[in-house]
Amino acid sequence: MDTALQLLINGLSTGAVYGLFALGYTLVFSVLGVINFAHGAVFTLGAYLTYLLLGGAVGANGLLAGLQLPLTLPFWAALPLAGLLTALVSLGVEATAFRPLRRRRAEPLLYLITSLGAGVILVNLLQLLLGAEGYSLPTAALGSLPITLAIGGAQVRSVQLVLLLVAALVLLVLSLWLEGSRGGKALQAVSEDPTTARLLGIDSDAMIRLAFAVSGFLAGIAGGLVGLSLSISGPYFGISYGLKALGVLVLGGLGSVPGAVLAGLIVGLAEALVPAEWSGFRDAIAYAFLFAVLLLRPQGLLGRPQSTKV
Repeated sequence: MDTALQLLINGLSTGAVYGLFALGYTLVFSVLGVINFAHGAVFTLGAYLTYLLLGGAVGANGLLAGLQLPLTLPFWAALPLAGLLTALVSLGVEATAFRPLRRRRAEPLLYLITSLGAGVILVNLLQLLLGAEGYSLPTAALGSLPITLAIGGAQVRSVQLVLLLVAALVLLVLSLWLEGSRGGKALQAVSEDPTTARLLGIDSDAMIRLAFAVSGFLAGIAGGLVGLSLSISGPYFGISYGLKALGVLVLGGLGSVPGAVLAGLIVGLAEALVPAEWSGFRDAIAYAFLFAVLLLRPQGLLGRPQSTKV
């Protein structure tokens, strides 16, 4: 029973972050119908910004070697601030890699190429400025919380509970905003039918920018949470998470917000159930789900079937 509880918490905490990350893909896809491949780089940037805002110092290999911010923030302030900064970066990606193509009514494939290029540029800038070495977020970031907590006889890492609580809070706030605010409803209207939304007086371009800003915020929060839990292995560590989040996106259903959350939890729980001796195969879980969904249910768990025009 104790082991089952520990596995459940492990899976839910990991899955909640997967869902949070995949939601960023979902919001952009819902309004543009394309995938933003720069999202993984924004995720990585969020982890680095959280590290710096917590008082971390840059290593010796980057152009900013030895840099340390004069103000050290607590984790509860550093994480949302990192999210806001990554939201601004995501808006920059939209302005440079998406907006010019959108105005020219370019083919969707070109969006993928430009977003991939923007992601590569961001990652290489991080490596140039901060170096290629890994970083661990300060253990004192969580204040007086103990390293482990006893819950129902199971020993659970405090950081896992923090991941679960923060991700759940962000997801709750996002859901309430989407369903209860004018901006959220306008965003949903644009995702349903941009032309009709424009005729109703909704600024579709503004809603697209809003989707990118929220997407960047979610990526920054997810990156900071993963960095706190597992450390930052280097500028490219967001690539594997980005690919896994794509699997979560397809599993849940393209453009489905509840689907992304559900799929993230399923993938997290499935990974938690992989035995320790098979841990090297853990990353294959997301892709196994991806293949199965594409073969058996192409629209995803909560996605809608695509209508076929004859």
